[in-house]
Amino acid sequence: MNHQEELDDSMFASEYYSDGIYPQLPPEEGPSKQPQRRRRKKKSTEGAMRKRKLSEEQVNMLEQSFRCEHKLETERKDRLAAELGMDPRQVAVWFQNRRARCKVQKLEQEYSKLKAEHDTAVVEKCRLETELLKLKEQLDEAKMEIRRLSERTEGFSRNSNSPSSSTFSMDELLFVGMQDLDNVHGGYGQGLMWW
Repeated sequence: MNHQEELDDSMFASEYYSDGIYPQLPPEEGPSKQPQRRRRKKKSTEGAMRKRKLSEEQVNMLEQSFRCEHKLETERKDRLAAELGMDPRQVAVWFQNRRARCKVQKLEQEYSKLKAEHDTAVVEKCRLETELLKLKEQLDEAKMEIRRLSERTEGFSRNSNSPSSSTFSMDELLFVGMQDLDNVHGGYGQGLMWW
């Protein structure tokens, strides 16, 4: 069987099956084309009302009305529009924009307040950290002084030969320690009560 006969037989066999099993493929036509996007038509400005800049008097009246009440009812909107010579929709949009600006201003004020509180807290934290480091240094110096004094008192007891002279009274030890404490910068011994 040659190649052409095989193709004829396979086409013939496909005719026996339902259309769902062997779907017909569309014939390919050159390179595939993507559908073109439709261009949007520009709205004509002839029928639409153009945006006008509000006069200072209109803005002042709108601001005064906004201070009284941030929300705008239909009656009030129509009355304001008639008084100002504006479209009611334009008045409604102005109020909507003004509420948005008011909200942004409140958020900015809140942010500034919180930032100031945060900055104050950071400065206080730095101050406390510095104070903590100084106190740790003082504690380390005090520990070193205690160690030095304890070594010195041990040296007194080892150097003495007689048993009676090996024991110092507490007053003698404190007197020696007091002199050494005064030599440490800051004078730890000052203001301490000794008994």
